[in-house]
Amino acid sequence: MRRAGRDTARPSAPAGARWWQDAVFYELPVRLFADFDGDGVGDLEGIRGRLGYLDLLGVHALRLTPFYLSPMADDGYDIAGPRAVDPVLGNLDTVDSLLAEAHAAGLRVVLDLVANHTSDKHIWFAAALSAAPGSPERERYHFRDGRGEHGELPPNDWRARDGGPAWTRVADGQWYLHLFGPHEPDLNWTNPEVRADFERTLRFWLDRGADGIHLAAASGMAKHRDLPDADPRGRTDPRFDDDGVHEIHQAIRKVIDEYPHAVSLGGLDIADDERFARYLRPGELHLAVHPRLARTPFDADALQAAVERSLATVASVGAPPAWALAGHGLPRQVTRYGGGTRGLNRARSMALVLLGLPGAVSLRAGEELGLGDTEEGSRAPIPWEGTAPPFGFSALPGGWESIPSGWAPFTVEAQLEDEESTLSLYRRAIELRREHPGFAGDDVEWYGAPPGCFAYRRSPGGLICALNTSAAPVPVPRGDVLLASAPLVEGRLAADAAAWLWVQP
Repeated sequence: MRRAGRDTARPSAPAGARWWQDAVFYELPVRLFADFDGDGVGDLEGIRGRLGYLDLLGVHALRLTPFYLSPMADDGYDIAGPRAVDPVLGNLDTVDSLLAEAHAAGLRVVLDLVANHTSDKHIWFAAALSAAPGSPERERYHFRDGRGEHGELPPNDWRARDGGPAWTRVADGQWYLHLFGPHEPDLNWTNPEVRADFERTLRFWLDRGADGIHLAAASGMAKHRDLPDADPRGRTDPRFDDDGVHEIHQAIRKVIDEYPHAVSLGGLDIADDERFARYLRPGELHLAVHPRLARTPFDADALQAAVERSLATVASVGAPPAWALAGHGLPRQVTRYGGGTRGLNRARSMALVLLGLPGAVSLRAGEELGLGDTEEGSRAPIPWEGTAPPFGFSALPGGWESIPSGWAPFTVEAQLEDEESTLSLYRRAIELRREHPGFAGDDVEWYGAPPGCFAYRRSPGGLICALNTSAAPVPVPRGDVLLASAPLVEGRLAADAAAWLWVQP
């Protein structure tokens, strides 16, 4: 096995301190990408072995989902050791080698971190359970006495993201807070130990050569000091987006800014545009992705409104936009847009809409292959080659119920040389996005379009993206066709299709 020494040198492309502003990020679930050691679980060595594919795809940066020590109650987002590598996935030498080889290939690497909570198997939480109420060990989390005559009721009425109670009672009668599952107790960010430990984690990975971090649940770290009940009218949510969270982001950003080429990203599900924009003010997150576009139906008017709203939101604080149609916990586009051929056609068209927009773009591994959801949602391994599961993902035989047997046409091998494949569409789109002059400029101008359609123009570059969500072919705008998600029909844009055109300025 090859090993490389620690190498913090950054790749040369894309150049500049603001390389992330229009980068294409590739969200890569470590356990689902490629299995090197044949145990049936994707690992860091598997990613090293597939760096050539990622270079071929043309993305700028990899975003690795958690690979830290974890009991895996929540796909690794329940972290028991944030500065340790889960031995199933590799070790620190593997991380160092992956970073060095990715940089040598011109790829940057961003790491998912969780600041809101730990695993219930973390050494801190074990110590808290063993300690008495009011102890320093419990002050690292949110332990409270219950309500009711004997403390038998939770401290407030908050619900966890899974719909269950946000509080769990322990043996001595106190309750602890968990905005996600009981296996992920929330950290108390007013505690100096919590802040110092997270800063230590940041520096640990950035010193090793990581190019930035992505904060999961980026709006949840601060809690209202009174832990009030939820607003019965639903106008506010005291569990997330407390004003105190911005001071936490500012402290994190101060560390990030010590590393000139590092970026901070966050996932934010905040409905209010003004409050969303606050996370992108100077000194907080560089980029934040909202699931709005991914939740918008395949309808031209609704999609145009979502894009316009998103652009206006980030422009209010002078931040670049960031876009995604897929991600952790979201259904894949093919399934979301109707499944089968129709869902695939719509997913291909939306890929051009997404990649044509100014700003950063986040892709989820597998969307470039046109994969749909399985019985386990989007959590199925990547099909690489062959005609039967596991399609080259692992050498381990059997046990691949999560990979549909009909995925042979969707493997990388099957699509790589097919110029009409979804993989080829993504490769060409990313290449044009990087190299074509039509993508210059951050302004978006909207054209008049037939019912069920829209067309926007990048200014001043001149790229035009036209989308047809209607049931019949429509005329295309004037210009040279650079790329289309489906063949034109007698010079017209097919139903459920999109095209890029260009008129030289």
